[in-house]
Amino acid sequence: MNKIDKNTLFDMECLIDRKTIICGIDEAGRGSIAGSLFVCGVLCSIVDIENISNITDSKKLTRKARDEIFNKVLSLEIPYFVASFNANEIDNIGISKCMQSALSTIKQSLNTKKYIFDGNTNFGVKGIDCIVKGDSHIPQISLASIIAKSLKDKESDELHIKYPHYKLDKHKGYGTKEHIEAIKQYGLLPIHRKTFKIKSIS
Repeated sequence: MNKIDKNTLFDMECLIDRKTIICGIDEAGRGSIAGSLFVCGVLCSIVDIENISNITDSKKLTRKARDEIFNKVLSLEIPYFVASFNANEIDNIGISKCMQSALSTIKQSLNTKKYIFDGNTNFGVKGIDCIVKGDSHIPQISLASIIAKSLKDKESDELHIKYPHYKLDKHKGYGTKEHIEAIKQYGLLPIHRKTFKIKSIS
């Protein structure tokens, strides 16, 4: 695995030509205790997306801004691929295997010479570089982060309609106090990841 050191990040950004096509990869829902994991890869150059404003880490954007950027990606027909795994699949093979499978599938689906994943490990998938907090530095990773988060939000809204007592539209499946209290009161659902240890209800 090629891990990009923060000290060389500036040099790397300067060296990457604005027309160079790279695949930025990020995920949403890896740490949640309910719902699916979404891993997205976006294939483009800086020039391809220079007309999209406010590209940054998805966590720094409002939901409306994320959805608008996602729609812009669709209108510009920028290539992207999303691999998703539901709670049952995550419980069966583990979150790390899901990540490995997702990265491998994205690499096979989006053909280019450069793949950069936001994180500190490529889960054993050769040819994928890693950078911590890449969604704050690499626009392609930021877009992948935005798309993955947008899809996670949409799923959470749909699950909220089905299971309103759990308030999934608010916490998006993460282990907040409100979510834990709902589990204690109403029990676990099929969408909950049973293999994830939740200290407050163990």
